[in-house]
Amino acid sequence: MSREDPPPEPDPLETPTVDAHTHLDACGARTPEGLRAALDRAERAGIGRVVTVADDLDSARWVVEASTWDERVAGAVALHPTRTAEFSDADRAEIARLAAHERVVAVGETGLDYYWDYSPPRAQAEAFRWHIDLAKRLGKPLMIHDREAHEDILATLESEGAPETVVFHCFSGDADVARRCVDAGYVLSFAGTVTFRNARALHEAARLVPDDQMLVETDAPFLTPHPFRGRPNEPYCAAYTVRGLAELRNRPVAEVAAATRRNAERVFRWEAGGPDRAGSSAGGAERVW
Repeated sequence: MSREDPPPEPDPLETPTVDAHTHLDACGARTPEGLRAALDRAERAGIGRVVTVADDLDSARWVVEASTWDERVAGAVALHPTRTAEFSDADRAEIARLAAHERVVAVGETGLDYYWDYSPPRAQAEAFRWHIDLAKRLGKPLMIHDREAHEDILATLESEGAPETVVFHCFSGDADVARRCVDAGYVLSFAGTVTFRNARALHEAARLVPDDQMLVETDAPFLTPHPFRGRPNEPYCAAYTVRGLAELRNRPVAEVAAATRRNAERVFRWEAGGPDRAGSSAGGAERVW
């Protein structure tokens, strides 16, 4: 197989879990048929539900529409920090409207990114503070993008007042940052990077996070887990990450899968065992997916 080929579908997890952060549109699943096919592959691997995440306005519009196509998918909406160089009042109004949709279960991904220089730090910080306020107004979890910005992210959450639920998507800090996040009550979501052989600091962080403060994700199509690093990622590959996380924590795979599923159900306010098939509720903050 070449590096352009997706990884093989893994043996199914004994206990199903959730891909807490993916980008189905970037995976090529942009039509109802393509989305259902990706979710079928995920379900065969034991990934029963997914959250697909927006990074710009076009993606946010698509996420909201796509979240209505299949009960196994919900959305998260925000403007990615690298897209915040220009963030108008009209943009804010549209993000707020889309984020309030009943199938949107989180405000994200938002935060700070000091690796890329697409958006000035001041613009990122202003947008981050606005998204924090939006999450609090909507009563929805805040999904954090943190790239080489740990200290400023934590300081901003403290100064602004964090929402009730904060998820650090694709957690990338070391054990010290992880302890500070855990002490603050934040949830740490681990992507395929936790399986990389050279990610020793991340391994230490993953070992210390309590069972009730961790999620698993793909961030697909990026960050494909070992031993398929560099190949196209998709939600079904979260099963590889669950197994890698279980090995790091010296815990049975089924326990890690069950814990991350329970946490996703709590964080995103889903009924245990399945999404709400009725598809409606009064008020986004109280809706159970």
